[in-house]
Amino acid sequence: MKCNEFVELVTAYLEDQLPADQRSEFEEHLSLCPGCERYLVQFRTTISLLGQLPEESITGPARTHLLDAFAEWGSGGAADVSDP
Repeated sequence: MKCNEFVELVTAYLEDQLPADQRSEFEEHLSLCPGCERYLVQFRTTISLLGQLPEESITGPARTHLLDAFAEWGSGGAADVSDP
């Protein structure tokens, strides 16, 4: 597994949604890659500190901007997450 694949699977891993073989590959990469280990710790820390934000806590335009940025990032583009 490569680091970019690892990053794409973090949410599914934390939600226990990975099939057993993929979870095993994810955990093997995790044990061998200090950068991804730090990334997972940071991800867990962020979740712990923020908890769950209510949907109404973000304005419509900001929400649209973020969703567009994530969609572009997910398609391999260079997302612009600066102020809309």
